[in-house]
Amino acid sequence: MKITEIETIPLRLPFAQPFKISQGARDTLETLIVRVHTDEGLVGIGETQAWRRQGSAEVLWSLVRTIKDHFEPLIAGRSPFDIGGILTTLNEALYNTLYAQAAVADALYDIAGKAVGLPVHKLFAGECRDRVRIGGLLAMKPTVGELIESAQGFYERGFRHFGLKIGIDPKQDLANVVALRGRFGDGVVLRVDANGALAYDAALALLKKLEPYDIDVAEQPIPIWDLEGLAALCRATSIPIMADESVSTDHSLLEVIRRRAATVVQTKIAKNGGMYRVWRLWTLASAAGMRIYPGNHPSTSVATAAVAQLCAAWPGPLMEGVFAVGVSGALGADIVTEPIVPVNGEIRVPSGPGLGVDLDPKAIERYRIDR
Repeated sequence: MKITEIETIPLRLPFAQPFKISQGARDTLETLIVRVHTDEGLVGIGETQAWRRQGSAEVLWSLVRTIKDHFEPLIAGRSPFDIGGILTTLNEALYNTLYAQAAVADALYDIAGKAVGLPVHKLFAGECRDRVRIGGLLAMKPTVGELIESAQGFYERGFRHFGLKIGIDPKQDLANVVALRGRFGDGVVLRVDANGALAYDAALALLKKLEPYDIDVAEQPIPIWDLEGLAALCRATSIPIMADESVSTDHSLLEVIRRRAATVVQTKIAKNGGMYRVWRLWTLASAAGMRIYPGNHPSTSVATAAVAQLCAAWPGPLMEGVFAVGVSGALGADIVTEPIVPVNGEIRVPSGPGLGVDLDPKAIERYRIDR
């Protein structure tokens, strides 16, 4: 079997409600679906995003041109099973293109699974779990009341792990945490995420005020580049620190580990280059004694399925990550025939061949923006 073509499908999907974090608000998601075609008719799919936040300067059209102009000529004619070798070739040809590589990499795994009639997790390490408990992401709201209403909706759907966006107004952040603890007590696990928006002094001051409210972890309180600051926060607060935007490659994770700049790491399919590289990061993090938080940018059921497949294969403990944020209600639409839908705060790992999801042609035509 040989690769013949890479097809790119740029999409713009609506958020169910404006999605606000410390780095800005969005009404739509720009996501890219890749279809890798083979000479035997098998087609694999993968997803990446043009998220344009810290750590990503990609737009949809730069992703398309990278994949079509640079990647396709390099892998046409190669076996889709040669995943490690192909990704090494792509990285050597165009370094720091993890967002573009992610969709191609996952599409190769999708082909491999379809070729042998097995879900992707069987190709990694076998099935360790068939369901994955997930967290609910609480985007910023204008008032505490609206935030509590959003949290209550998650709670009634069986979610018991919340990720709260912070990083613009420390008084509001504290009020939100106090209100959440007041409403749910110790019946929920509460985590906070500043998306790298705070300066060190502001982060330390806020985390100290949040310490009495049993915060499980504070995600990326300060910018990507300030590993010294992250390490200092680890020593200065009792709240564990998570590295997200600071971790792109295994080299950057190694640096976080060396500096003891975090005890938790979040991975994302697009940010970290797809399932192949995310699995490497999990292995490295586990060896260093770090907790693993499976994440994603808001995405459709395609990228959600990719992380779910990794979770199914992972033999060790995993935190209740927000990798299903898109399908948990953030997005107002999906693009697969049978969308992944959380039930009682968890998702079932797709059991079909490959990623276990199939594109819905009508939805693709509705949301694609290149025609």
